[in-house]
Amino acid sequence: MTGVILLNMGGPDKLSSVRSFLYNLFSDRKIIRLGPSFLQRPIAWFIARKRAPKSAACYEKIGGKSPLLEITRRQAKALERMLNDSVSEKAFLCEPGMRYFSPRTPDVLKDMVKRGIKRFIALSMYPHYSLATSGTSIDDFKKALKGLSIKDYQVIDSYPDHPLYVKALCECIKKGMEKIGDKDNFQLVYSAHSLPKKMVDEGDPYVEHVKRTISAIKRESGLEGRLCFQSRSGPVEWLSPATDELLLDLCKSGVREILCVPISFVSDHIETLYEIDMLYGDLVKRNGARLIRTPSLNESRTFIKALCELVFERQKEF
Repeated sequence: MTGVILLNMGGPDKLSSVRSFLYNLFSDRKIIRLGPSFLQRPIAWFIARKRAPKSAACYEKIGGKSPLLEITRRQAKALERMLNDSVSEKAFLCEPGMRYFSPRTPDVLKDMVKRGIKRFIALSMYPHYSLATSGTSIDDFKKALKGLSIKDYQVIDSYPDHPLYVKALCECIKKGMEKIGDKDNFQLVYSAHSLPKKMVDEGDPYVEHVKRTISAIKRESGLEGRLCFQSRSGPVEWLSPATDELLLDLCKSGVREILCVPISFVSDHIETLYEIDMLYGDLVKRNGARLIRTPSLNESRTFIKALCELVFERQKEF
């Protein structure tokens, strides 16, 4: 049997967990370097303590916790069913492995090894590779396997223009388009999670991957869209334009309907449910326009098919 680990960030399971989640996140030097290495954890503790109340207030507005684990778990089970339905016996076990909150990837792997699984595929739930997302999650996965003396594994680190992934996004855009009143006078916007500009300047392929996805969508749908970046934090230069700034510029230019595609996210979480739907939605409304978000991929059958193809392709390399 092959164990498939769906690598994702994770999120707090209750409001009282927000601080520990933030601490885990800011303790990772692959995401952000907080002074010399020996000060990383103390500074992370201070930042988490300071930011926890504000972050908890945001999570409270979307149900008091992150839905990321529940959705990733459903994606894993849907993928497991599809994989096993395609073979003559139960050959795959799929589980979520989280980087910054439970169930942590090392713990999931340890449990699967106890169940007799000795061959693994790491499937990144970040379609666009970045050192700050797929990179740190895959490093965590490899380190855990090394500690378990497991050498038989494969990694799927990105799939920005996989045909079925692109098709799934086009299906989401089509559903969003059904809510547009004037299809000849609206703006399509792709909102991706931001990244410090320095990382891209140093060779991180994230932006190039996102643009590959957008180009593939344009080829399939014929729609033009504008790229922007959300979720900035900290006193560094981030990718631009920022989503809120672009949305405000569009409103000021007379655009009255904006269709937003959360391009770098494969499931709903705080960035879609709070940041886009509430924060940006209110911003656009106050400026005389309407923001419509496309559905997230979540358990889209076409998206699960894409993951299934990716796993079968990598399975051949064992």
